[in-house]
Amino acid sequence: MATRRTFIGGAGGIGAAAFLGYTAAQPNAASSVLDAAPAAEAAATQTAARDSIRAVNAAMRTNYAALKADLVKNLGPVIVVQNDAKGGTFTLIHKGKQYVEHPVAEEFELAKSIAHVPLGIYSTLAEYLSGKVPNVSNADRIDAHDLDMVAMKGPATDAWTTPLQAFADKLTTAKNNLAAANLPQELHGSCAKILDEALTFIADSLRARAFDIASFQVFAGRVYPSIRVNMEHAAAAQISGVQSLCRKWRAQIGESAWADLYTVVLSIWTTSVLNQAEIIIKPMMNQQKVNTHLIDIPTAQLPSDPIGVALDNLARIVQDNIAAELVFVSDTKVADALKGKEDLLSDEILKELGTPVSGAAFRSAGRAKCPVNHSVSV
Repeated sequence: MATRRTFIGGAGGIGAAAFLGYTAAQPNAASSVLDAAPAAEAAATQTAARDSIRAVNAAMRTNYAALKADLVKNLGPVIVVQNDAKGGTFTLIHKGKQYVEHPVAEEFELAKSIAHVPLGIYSTLAEYLSGKVPNVSNADRIDAHDLDMVAMKGPATDAWTTPLQAFADKLTTAKNNLAAANLPQELHGSCAKILDEALTFIADSLRARAFDIASFQVFAGRVYPSIRVNMEHAAAAQISGVQSLCRKWRAQIGESAWADLYTVVLSIWTTSVLNQAEIIIKPMMNQQKVNTHLIDIPTAQLPSDPIGVALDNLARIVQDNIAAELVFVSDTKVADALKGKEDLLSDEILKELGTPVSGAAFRSAGRAKCPVNHSVSV
């Protein structure tokens, strides 16, 4: 049975009151204004109070930036490495002077250029692949969604033939000039093999006006041994060039300065784990400091002002190293977070989420590791 409470509660507000014969009282305009004034004043007071709290952080950031700007001018010795197609640009910053060198022999660039031929063909054809993973040997390693996103145009069009022919023309020119490049015999042979196989694959694809993942994989498998030869020559050239430069700069600045050397490597994210320059330089640095003085800065793309970016980041690191020990003197764990890559709130957030590991363990178990499980084929 409906009671009076449920009956009125089931009707809507003023409608229920009108139904029962009541007239809703109209608010007095003057009293509304008086009531609103204290509320507006309270809101304004709260806003001003919160703005004054924000101003503290703004002032801190101003002071922090001023310290960083001064520190940038006082950093050194520092080697900044900009990875590029020629083996890298290396800059030594010491006592206010900069020394810029390109230490890697030309063989590095030439060997990698031809080794990149299969990637050049893939980049031309990828949009025109089928978006479905075929029955190939490594099908379980191909992410179906990633493939679907890459194969955005699909195999229904042969628009790929024009850019593929243009790439073939570049390969033909390189093949015709290969002998005149005077490469070491082994490198010459591997480059010739890659170019010949690539031109054959392209000719077959253009003739059939068709290609697929399986046919591309057969081509890639045939040239892979030659790519490995090119990689060996490129690696040898880079090791020789970078080691020679480091020995030269070490003698130039002296053992005492070299012991305090910072090295900042600017890398693309996809090469920031086991970066080539980092591997070569690491054994040549002071081993007691190398873990904190060899710094890799992954970027989406190499910055237009690489030296500025490197020194700005290094200044943050150096001043935070001192701040950590002065500000968090009673908590070395938090001090280590400020001195490293962890966000100061990382452990608190993990705790709130119920994750039973520290920030450092969470990072090492996940995104800091290379996503590919490297295995050795016999």
